[in-house]
Amino acid sequence: MNAQTEHFFIQGAAGQLQCALDLPDPETHTSPVGLALVAHPHPLYGGTMDNKVAQTLARTFTGLGYAAVRMNFRGVDQSAGTYDAGLGETDDMELLLKAMRVRFPGLPLALAGFSFGTFVQARLQQRLQERPQESGQPAERLALVGAAAGKWDMPLIPANTILVHGELDDTIPLSAVLDWLRPQDIPVTVIPGADHFFHRRLHHIKQLITSTWDKA
Repeated sequence: MNAQTEHFFIQGAAGQLQCALDLPDPETHTSPVGLALVAHPHPLYGGTMDNKVAQTLARTFTGLGYAAVRMNFRGVDQSAGTYDAGLGETDDMELLLKAMRVRFPGLPLALAGFSFGTFVQARLQQRLQERPQESGQPAERLALVGAAAGKWDMPLIPANTILVHGELDDTIPLSAVLDWLRPQDIPVTVIPGADHFFHRRLHHIKQLITSTWDKA
């Protein structure tokens, strides 16, 4: 993401996984105030940790003072293994979380994702809620962009989750997201004119998350 990005590998269930860590500006934060895991879009359709929305999420959280870590899912670039429909990817994200909690013990956790990555992060949060003794406490909050409702069986999410969706998203229609959220009574912020990849509207994602992060 920038010259200061730290690239490293962890051992996943299907082999090594390529990761990237960005820290907040030391001039504004002498140490991270939290830990944010960012999940990228679908591996079979060009999704990588360098996707523009994933990078925007990482920048947003470093701006909030968080250590932001991304990971290439199985089979992407230098990550070993093959696509596993979100199941193995959730396992790998949990392994990344365990590794980061060793490096950054005691920090509040945020989970962020885009498209397919929202499915992985929602599943991970559900797992942490059900088995906190294995990987630690659940995330304090989620930030989901282009939530993959209708594409995968999205689990229930916490009421304070920040959701952002594009009005003109033809990959994940807004109607599918509303159908998923309606029984949960959770709002979503819709960006007028935005497509699935938020071309020319990435700044709205950062502004929305930054302005509302500490207000729930």
